Amino acid sequence: MSKKRVLLGMSGGVDSSVSAILLLEQGYEVIGAFMKNWSDSDIDSECSWRTERRDALRVTAQLGIEFHTFDYEEEYREEVYEYMISEYEAGRTPNPDVLCNKYMKFGYLLREAEKLDCDFIATGHYARIDRDDGLSHLLAGVDQNKDQSYFLCQLNQDQLEKVLFPIGELQKSRVRANAHEYDL
Repeated sequence: MSKKRVLLGMSGGVDSSVSAILLLEQGYEVIGAFMKNWSDSDIDSECSWRTERRDALRVTAQLGIEFHTFDYEEEYREEVYEYMISEYEAGRTPNPDVLCNKYMKFGYLLREAEKLDCDFIATGHYARIDRDDGLSHLLAGVDQNKDQSYFLCQLNQDQLEKVLFPIGELQKSRVRANAHEYDL
């Protein structure tokens, strides 16, 4: 019997890094995925996508998992940024994180997972999924201070049935402790 394959969205941060560890411990074959959605105007800025990608690559190398980079900057500008600007101009205030999750992480990344023959995608969101009678229900993360289920509110059943949130049952303090234990 082969392992279930998971494409894990990785930012280089603690949450996605610990998600990789938890998935490996649960017996999944994990593939790391970095999504480049925005270029910085300052190459040396603290939040540079290059720095984030390097951090994610370091973690995947340390854990011995495959790593892919996907460039969705054009799609992000069209589907998230331009929409957000037009809505602001119309006096409405959409949440770009909700749109990014709907279109980028659980749209484009899910399609990449299918191309790579993955069974699931996963992210380091503090949220949970309850699967019951063929339906997937989005639940708040256990850590009430870190819950991110609101940012996932536009995901549909097709998306929810293919997603894992490995840290959704944990407190942020436990995630940090796990990262420290694994020298991440």
